[in-house]
Order: sequence, then structure tokens, then C-alpha cells
Amino acid sequence: MRLLEERILKDGSVRPGDIIKVDSFLNHQLDVQLFDEMAKEWKRLFAGKEINKILTIEASGIAIAAIAALEFGVPLVFAKKSATTNIDKEVYSTKVYSYTHQKDYNVLVSKKYLGPEDKVLIIDDVLANGAALEGLIALVESAGATVSGVGIAIEKGYMPGGKLVRDRGIQVESLAVISKMDDRTGEIRFAGEE
Repeated sequence: MRLLEERILKDGSVRPGDIIKVDSFLNHQLDVQLFDEMAKEWKRLFAGKEINKILTIEASGIAIAAIAALEFGVPLVFAKKSATTNIDKEVYSTKVYSYTHQKDYNVLVSKKYLGPEDKVLIIDDVLANGAALEGLIALVESAGATVSGVGIAIEKGYMPGGKLVRDRGIQVESLAVISKMDDRTGEIRFAGEE
């Protein structure tokens, strides 16, 4: 999606540790008009797929997933990174390693909101090693639900996450695939630019 790539080049930056900093429009301050265009693109890319629920992980994926849920006309469920006093006792749970935070989370979804009848589109902001995505897929599978596809805003295409999930036969649609980042020069290249 050229619009997202242009925004990454204009307002994003590369930080040491293979971090793409896009907090001015994607995961701190939010450009909801951009999110609306992203949601429309996912709707086009997943046309013909049966989807009755969208799933994401707390916290950065929630905003883009909410706009996508509005576009698809389905509920959004987000996996919580910690148990709270108001969450149901009956939950699906899996451990997820966060590349950004460099720590493990035990993520949870109430059994009330995910079940065998669900055809789930997973939405997230950034895909790198794929640990969060694998955790969300595990939650869907635990519920006996079906993963209809995965929508990612930014994929680090040089890292293994996207390939691991695609090799499982799951449709992954990333709107911007970064093929190279250099924190010394600030260079960002996208797939197809080589």
C-alpha cells in the first residue's frame, strides 16, 4: 500500500535493535484517516473470505483493528496481556514473547468471545519474528475457531515471522513490507524496490 509506505518514509525512523519507530501515526499518536484506508485495503484483500470476528493483541493493534472491525462490520476481540479482576475465569491462554518489550506475556481471551463458530481475521501493527501472531493463532485454534487470514500494517520482510505463518497455509496480507532497514543511515527499503 503505497500510502502507508510513503507515510513510513516521511514520518518513520529506524532505531537500533531493528526497531521501526512509527509512533507519530501508528502506535502512539494515531492517524485514523490512514487506518480507514488500511481497513478498506484489507477488506479488498480478504474479499470472499468468511470473517465474523477480528482478533488482535493488546495494545498497539487495538486501534487499527477497531477501524478494520468497523469496515468489516464484525466485533473486535483483543487478547489481554494480563488477567484483571473483571475478566472471566474461563479463558484461552498462551504465552507470547514481545520483540518490542523483550519480555514474555501470558495473553488471554475469554471463552465467551471466541468459539468454534468463529472465522477470525487477525490484525496487528507490526510483524517481525511472528511470536505475537503465533500466539494469536494458538488462541484461535484453542477455541476451535478458524483463522481466515492475517492483516498486518508493517511487516519486516527480512525477518522470519511472515514466512512462518504463510508456510502454514494462512493468507497474510501486509500493507507495507520492509525489505531492509539501516539504523546508521536511516534507510528504509520496501519489497519490490531491490
